[in-house]
Amino acid sequence: MTTTRTARLLDALHRFNAAHPWDHNAHYHPWLLRQLPRRFTTALDVGCGSGDLVRLLARRAREVHGVDADAEVLDRARESTPVPARGRAAVTYTVADASRALPDGPYDVITCVAVLHHLPLAETLTRLRDRLAPGGTLVVVGCARASGALDHALGLVAVALNPLVGWVKNGGRPASRRPTSMTARTREPRETCAEISRTARRLLPGARLRRRLFWRYTLVWRAPAP
Repeated sequence: MTTTRTARLLDALHRFNAAHPWDHNAHYHPWLLRQLPRRFTTALDVGCGSGDLVRLLARRAREVHGVDADAEVLDRARESTPVPARGRAAVTYTVADASRALPDGPYDVITCVAVLHHLPLAETLTRLRDRLAPGGTLVVVGCARASGALDHALGLVAVALNPLVGWVKNGGRPASRRPTSMTARTREPRETCAEISRTARRLLPGARLRRRLFWRYTLVWRAPAP
């Protein structure tokens, strides 16, 4: 009987969340922007999807380059990005597989949101590090495989809060459709936070990694200044 009630509760929760979707990645955009300088010259957003973060970065930069492996979603990003007026940032989008190649750079800012778990961890962090200008900032919002009591406790809190946040963000009404940014392909994370932290400490000395709510972690690293 208890199993049946739990299954019904989970099904009702799933249906409620599906009716009130909200973007867990965009939730961290304001935090991400607070880690960056008020003005910078060049930025690269890896796995930019529909370009939401690219357009936010363009308010502070002179040039912003978004890359993604999905050509279709990049078409939507271009449609949603206005042609820059004089004095505004130049924005470009490029189809690229970040596991194999990235634009040369260097970049003052590199961002990577919910993408790193799709890619080989050490190789990608190395590539991002090498594309960063001296004194530049790398910010990652990532997904990790739950492991240990803390991860599972944060997961339970997120399960409880998720419908409440969805209700508020949707104004108490069911959404007519999911945000475009939530239509990207998903993949279960392979590495745990502990494994990601060990790799980051080895490749990015001084990097700060923190577990976050809503099944995310954040990583910030500033390249040594010249």
